[in-house]
Amino acid sequence: MKRLIYTSILLLSAAFAQAQKPNIIFILTDDMGIGDVASYGGKVVPTPYLDKMANEGRRFTQYYSASPICSPSRAGILTGSHPATWNITSYLQTRKGNAECAQVDFLTPKAPSVARELKKAGYHTAHFGKWHMGGGRDVKNAPPISAYGFDEFSSTWESPNPDPLLTSSNWIWAKTDSIKRWNRTGYWVDRTLSFLEKNKGQACFVNLWPDDVHTPWIADEDDQERNPKGAESRPQYEAVLKEYDKQIGRLLEGLKQLGLDQNTLVIFTSDNGALPTFGFRSGNFRGSKLSLYEGGIRMPFIVRYPKQVKSGTVDSVSVLTATDLLQSFCKLAGVTGKTPSTDGVDRSAVLLGTPSAQERTIYWEYGRNQTSFRYPEGRNRSPNLAVREGTWKLLVNCDGTGEELYHLGNDPYETTNVAAQHVQVVSVLKEKVLNWFKRMPSGPDRMVDVSF
Repeated sequence: MKRLIYTSILLLSAAFAQAQKPNIIFILTDDMGIGDVASYGGKVVPTPYLDKMANEGRRFTQYYSASPICSPSRAGILTGSHPATWNITSYLQTRKGNAECAQVDFLTPKAPSVARELKKAGYHTAHFGKWHMGGGRDVKNAPPISAYGFDEFSSTWESPNPDPLLTSSNWIWAKTDSIKRWNRTGYWVDRTLSFLEKNKGQACFVNLWPDDVHTPWIADEDDQERNPKGAESRPQYEAVLKEYDKQIGRLLEGLKQLGLDQNTLVIFTSDNGALPTFGFRSGNFRGSKLSLYEGGIRMPFIVRYPKQVKSGTVDSVSVLTATDLLQSFCKLAGVTGKTPSTDGVDRSAVLLGTPSAQERTIYWEYGRNQTSFRYPEGRNRSPNLAVREGTWKLLVNCDGTGEELYHLGNDPYETTNVAAQHVQVVSVLKEKVLNWFKRMPSGPDRMVDVSF
């Protein structure tokens, strides 16, 4: 009898400990610029629910994605590593296109995975939304999403496990899809809430990665009749963004109705910058998707966690990167033992409200050749390497040309290249970023064409 009571106590203690671990929902928007969100200064389309989330949580102004394009930015989040470490340098596409970008066809399941790490702490894990780290087009041998540590999932055509309700044809969407294009985010919000309800009392981690607000846009049934393959005009953009904002509101209200609101950490951000920008979607920042200027990699980042994070606050001090998320989530989840070696660091205290001006060197790359990579036009096209250290940011091409230096404290919008006035700073940062690039497994020896 004593043994039975003791065992019961242990089981109850374990259940209580699990209940105290925070649920974590990581919302990764597709191609959202910092100027799309009203709380970041966006003025064209109202985003009342995202604004409410910011008012109830903490807004960060110096969060960086791992890349200015989707597949590598997603790999950086999942693995906590520079995406080129895993030979992913652009969006994953056909086998021929991947080879031309000197990249693999899918992320190796041997790479670290935040979902796999959190399962060690007893988390139930799910991925709902765009994957784009392998599978789709003519890549038929990509590992299933479950191979990366996810218990439940639903994804798009650009994945190894397309949801049949979303993919009635071999394309991004079709009229015959059971879940229409403009209802996808709502569908994944429903899946997220259902997953949390089903596993209530257990700690849960959910990647909620919609493919809104990526082009081409379809606003509704009538719009699909007019533009069966979508459009890239401002009216469609406005309609899609408004609906997307409403679905974020549905998610937060659903958490309250489930009684999970207080102990659920919700993070909202974007994989990379916007394109087209219409002149305002990057806010005042230079650049866009496909660019290493701030508009391509500095993203909105909102943390809402009523139990821990003070509402209505802003952190303009801490520099966060996508590669920090794996270590930070492991700390918050109480993962014990050794975690994988990654490029990111534990910034959980920052997420919970303690600013830190911790200085470190942060690296990016995009654009290995002229023919296989797309670029924005004019002054938004950047050199193909970037490094930030403190308030200095250097951009340079991998052959050492095109040096551009900006002091982000004085010039966050990268208007004035001061490389000629700070030769020593350029020399130090240039050596660091070129050496970093040469160390990447998919480095210069695999490049198709390095001429610019």
